Amino acid sequence: MCAEKVDRITVFLLAENRLLREALARVLDSKHDIRVVAAVAFDAKTHERVSELRPRILAVDSSVFAHAGLDFIESFRRAVPDTRILLVGMDSDKKTFLRSVRAGVSGYVIKDASANEVVAAVRSVACDCAVCPPKLYAALFEQIANPDPKAYSTKLQPKLTRREQQLVKMIGQGLSNKEIASQLNLSEQTVKNHIHRILRKLGAADRLSAVEVCRVEGIVA
Repeated sequence: MCAEKVDRITVFLLAENRLLREALARVLDSKHDIRVVAAVAFDAKTHERVSELRPRILAVDSSVFAHAGLDFIESFRRAVPDTRILLVGMDSDKKTFLRSVRAGVSGYVIKDASANEVVAAVRSVACDCAVCPPKLYAALFEQIANPDPKAYSTKLQPKLTRREQQLVKMIGQGLSNKEIASQLNLSEQTVKNHIHRILRKLGAADRLSAVEVCRVEGIVA
């Protein structure tokens, strides 16, 4: 653990599951040197809130990561460079770990970690120490010894369902939610729900940004 002391570490917690989010927030907030400034699910306003609060640590759980991918991590690193990003509840997958490191995360905690290990990771990352699961140390050495940028590219394409791809194409054609609902025989609220999920998966701030992400990444033809 890093020996440097940090006064009152501010943490912005992103987690989809409410019970997990509240439990982790309670654990962190119970520590005298940690303060949770927000504990929310990821949405289109998350970037704005993080930029306003400028926490020392942005803790992101695996469900948010699965939806938003690594592009949103890179965007946070550009928007709030002093904020350190900690991924929690992750799988011990070598490629995902290395892609995360290349994207700029400072800590990577796997899903079998205890609450005390998450607290220790927050403290370490807060004083600019990297956190890596012991079972993944070898992956770092292998990557340095045999670098292969293509194998660990940060461009992880989010998986959109056929319906979501269809909606992205229609948005790109300039159709409104009401027009899309009419053509697909859906309620306007259902269309809004689909679009909300698309934005979360892509880490996009709005409809047009989602179309551009899909175009650049080749997710939708």
